[in-house]
Amino acid sequence: MRFSGEQLMLYAVTDRFWAGNRTLCEQVEAALKGGVTMVQYREKRLGNGSIEPFLEEAGELRRLTEHYGVPLIIDDSIDLALRCGADGVHVGQDDLDAGLARKLLGPDRILGVTARTVEQAKKAQAQGADYIGSGAVFGTQTKADAKPMSLDTFREICASVSISVVAIGGIGPENIHLLSGTGTAGAAVVSGLFGAEDVEERARELKKKMEKILQKSN
Repeated sequence: MRFSGEQLMLYAVTDRFWAGNRTLCEQVEAALKGGVTMVQYREKRLGNGSIEPFLEEAGELRRLTEHYGVPLIIDDSIDLALRCGADGVHVGQDDLDAGLARKLLGPDRILGVTARTVEQAKKAQAQGADYIGSGAVFGTQTKADAKPMSLDTFREICASVSISVVAIGGIGPENIHLLSGTGTAGAAVVSGLFGAEDVEERARELKKKMEKILQKSN
């Protein structure tokens, strides 16, 4: 799937902690029905060994995202991405080097890279990243090592690169409006989406708010 910055508008990042009585795939489908524009399969246990336990679930997510015409990104595992036919991979600063990730992925798959400084963002762009994920813009309970980032720093990162930047970290309906004027291409959401009682309706609400922000920027 060819990448466009518009696909970052509402970027759903999975976390099975919020699944409750639903399966992860059921939650993701609800989010897709509500209008999310990209999905990242993030499984914290992936780095601990074999990808085999995750292949079936990743394959089901692949079928879902294809049905809704939305890119599927795998967090940190190129092997899993290639095995399940995902559209791309997202790597952090402590994960696989972005330049090596690009070589392994080839030119046609999407590569996202986490960057928390202007220097990291510029390096990621030079190494072939398609987009930058940056935060945590409002703090987060999802990743213990994610340090809060000021909106001024986030704005500087957006201005420093020509590729798209998506905000992540503690984003929900009560604060998403604060991203207005930062230059963001969208919002990546975890608990702000999947922690909602009605995931489909929350996705719809967040997308409407993000559309307004982006319209003001154009």
